Amino acid sequence: MPKQPNPKLSHYDAAGNARMVDVTAKQATRRTATASAFVELSAAVLAALPANPKGNPLEVARFAGIQAAKRTSELIPMCHPLPLTHVDIEATIVAGGVQIRATAATTGPTGVEMEALTAASIAALTVYDMTKALDKSIVIRNIQLEQKSGGKSGDYKRKK
Repeated sequence: MPKQPNPKLSHYDAAGNARMVDVTAKQATRRTATASAFVELSAAVLAALPANPKGNPLEVARFAGIQAAKRTSELIPMCHPLPLTHVDIEATIVAGGVQIRATAATTGPTGVEMEALTAASIAALTVYDMTKALDKSIVIRNIQLEQKSGGKSGDYKRKK
């Protein structure tokens, strides 16, 4: 049975000040996380994707997501820098837009949820950047953790 979440947020000390969690004593284990995001695009923008003069938006988004995962600790103040062992980004054209799926992995003392979420977010923003000239009403939605494994809190999988 999965453990219940700790009601005390770990990024605060006893006085309520923000702090980076000390993971020195934590066991290094294999940890993975997958996050997703959806970029809602009009039919006209979807049809124009293959002819984008800036290049293939989905491939550029894939590279951007990988780069973002590796730089997560530079963007989010309390994230630990992690030696990522794998990052994979899938950007797939689906009805109504582009579905982004980002997976990150490491062997370390803390999880890679933020790396996966950052990768999915930046990949989605890159699709926006590559297509905004065609439509400013693009919507990015449903940036969310899909699953994670490893660590003291165990495995998690989003319910559909």
